[in-house]
Amino acid sequence: MNRKLPKNFVQRWDGNPVLSIDDLPFAASDVHNAGAVRHEGEWVLLVTVEELDGRCAIYKARSGDGRRFEIEAEPILRPSEDGPFARYEADGVRDARITPFDDTYYVVYLCQSEYGFRLGLATTRDFMSLERVAIISEPDTKNGMLFPRKIHGKFARLERPREGGNVWISYSDNLIHWGGWDCVMTHRGGYWDYHRIGAATPPIETPCGWLLFYYGVKETPGGALFRLGAAFLDAEDPVNVIGRSNVPVLAPRERYERIGDVGNLVFSCGAVLSDDGKEISIYYGAADSCICLGTVTIEGLQLTCHGEDA
Repeated sequence: MNRKLPKNFVQRWDGNPVLSIDDLPFAASDVHNAGAVRHEGEWVLLVTVEELDGRCAIYKARSGDGRRFEIEAEPILRPSEDGPFARYEADGVRDARITPFDDTYYVVYLCQSEYGFRLGLATTRDFMSLERVAIISEPDTKNGMLFPRKIHGKFARLERPREGGNVWISYSDNLIHWGGWDCVMTHRGGYWDYHRIGAATPPIETPCGWLLFYYGVKETPGGALFRLGAAFLDAEDPVNVIGRSNVPVLAPRERYERIGDVGNLVFSCGAVLSDDGKEISIYYGAADSCICLGTVTIEGLQLTCHGEDA
């Protein structure tokens, strides 16, 4: 159970990072997070890149083996300069999270401007381009992602309002107008996820329920410490948490996770389930300065979320 888990519960790839500023075919300030998905036999990342003007844009990277990625020279989504999106994307777009739904990939991303944070929604079928749909959140919603199927006959998403530091669920008939909010998980005093939490990757359906990786933040005298945990939500009513890790499954330890633009940070926007349904590949940002890869089994996550210490 948790006492027996190795220090490296999520096993880091020996070749980390999979993508850093040195791999970019253009000049930029840094590389942050990435949404991840399998598409037509390839691994696709939608990578947040901080450009030289300080604003973030989203770039596509592809790989044949999920480890060695080539990133395109032009962004697949950059801040809009006209129309209704421009006002709320003026300071950048980032943190893309990809959800396959029927024959379409839905991408929820973060819009940043002088007005704060909001969520944008875009779609694609081939990752050749992204088509914006709408701004879909209340003001100052810091992150969000969709479930890959309907819940209670409606589209469902997880989100974290900037205030409160908790994970909420909401529902929609049309993916644009949302309501029916309910709190799913809160941060916990005395635990590793003490001060605030947020959903990290889009939920993955397993025989044990919806698997959710989430990040927890604990404020320390040396600054904020960002770690990843896991939870299982009820398959038909995900507001019910049926298991949750009392210890982080991934914490900053390696040099590339401790030193960077934001030290002591691991943060994920994308995870991919293996074809046999037994293992998860987590693509995570390290210190807001590179993209790394870690793997973990579903069985191991069950132990830490449902074991005697969980």
